[in-house]
Amino acid sequence: MTYVINQGMAMYWGTSRWTAMEIMEAYSVARQFNMIPPVCEQAEYHMFQREKVEVQLPELYHKIGRAGVGAMTWSPLACGIITGKYENGIPETSRASMKSYQWLKDKIVSDDGRKQQAKLKELGHIAKKLGCTLPQLAVAWCLRNEGVSSVLLGSSNPEQLTENLGAIQVLPKMTSHVVSDIDHILGNRPYKRQKTDNKLSLAGGRR
Repeated sequence: MTYVINQGMAMYWGTSRWTAMEIMEAYSVARQFNMIPPVCEQAEYHMFQREKVEVQLPELYHKIGRAGVGAMTWSPLACGIITGKYENGIPETSRASMKSYQWLKDKIVSDDGRKQQAKLKELGHIAKKLGCTLPQLAVAWCLRNEGVSSVLLGSSNPEQLTENLGAIQVLPKMTSHVVSDIDHILGNRPYKRQKTDNKLSLAGGRR
């Protein structure tokens, strides 16, 4: 990748779905041989998947001491789960109804999946108060994270794309109070580890 960038064929390079250890190794090798390290990690991030982007990557970037690195996140709607369309089962025209997405259907109808749907109902009330849709709230929630450089969107029609882009107008409404209310509903906020007397402890109480 250093050769590719030096030849002008690319400006930067990043990783996708790499572990923190693998990214650290890439930086170590780049430093050792005076090469160009990756500038971002493409990671899954949404309301039900938070640990890597909110804890692991910030800790990693703090260790390597690199400014200007961040996360390019994907699946802000959790493969459509956060749209609310699975509230009353699996629609015949949905992705989860396809044979190749049996894993998604199993996830939705599981105990955890039903609990997620219950939480989405509560999140729908917050979206209504903010004057937006649930997908817009979910995308804005991802964008509000200062460690997220960009959010990758997926849409099957122009209407979905237009709706998702409306999250930009919702972003200013994502106050600390709103985010706190969302965290309270989700109940899955990961806590950053802090060093105390050379020992690792969880900040903010128990998970």
